[in-house]
Amino acid sequence: MIDLYTFKTPNGRKVSIALEELGIPYKTHSVDISKGDQFKPEFLAINPNNKIPAIVDHDAVGGRPLALFESGAILLYLAEKTGALMPTDPRGKAEVTQWLMFQMSGVGPILGQLNHFGRFTSTKIPYAIDRFQTEAKRILGVVDRQLASRDHLATTYSIADIATYPWLKGARDSFPDLFNDTPNIIQYLHRVGSRPAVQRGMQIP
Repeated sequence: MIDLYTFKTPNGRKVSIALEELGIPYKTHSVDISKGDQFKPEFLAINPNNKIPAIVDHDAVGGRPLALFESGAILLYLAEKTGALMPTDPRGKAEVTQWLMFQMSGVGPILGQLNHFGRFTSTKIPYAIDRFQTEAKRILGVVDRQLASRDHLATTYSIADIATYPWLKGARDSFPDLFNDTPNIIQYLHRVGSRPAVQRGMQIP
């Protein structure tokens, strides 16, 4: 059994999608970051970085529960634990890891900052909005070109797709104009979003 500590954000939904895809039994605990739940001592004991998601695997190797934070680290752990959603050959594994890191370092941070400055700040800062919108368009162009000749970011459906899909879905819902010139991403969103486990995982947090 895995305890999942999460909330309704793209990062939170990554792990619930992965758990649904893998069929691992888990129990969900809502950490309402809008109310400051992430700063409660009981959550900080699991994740000292006070961010969601986090997990506690009660069936970890070694017999002791394993607490783990950082969504990318959790996805890598679950893939290795189950032997699924990650190729075993070095080339395939490197390709998936590459696109997972691209999501962690680029897609998530840039779209997240655009969302913050474009939707949630009380005082609009044109420079910040323009900066992150320009970089978001560049990053979406990278993804769209990658998907021009393939169904998934790597050779097969993997944790790279699970990490990236919630961010692209959320960005398209909030900033549809960003996707005017990304036909391959639009098809990708329909393709990945039609997976039953993805649909379930998106609803969990």
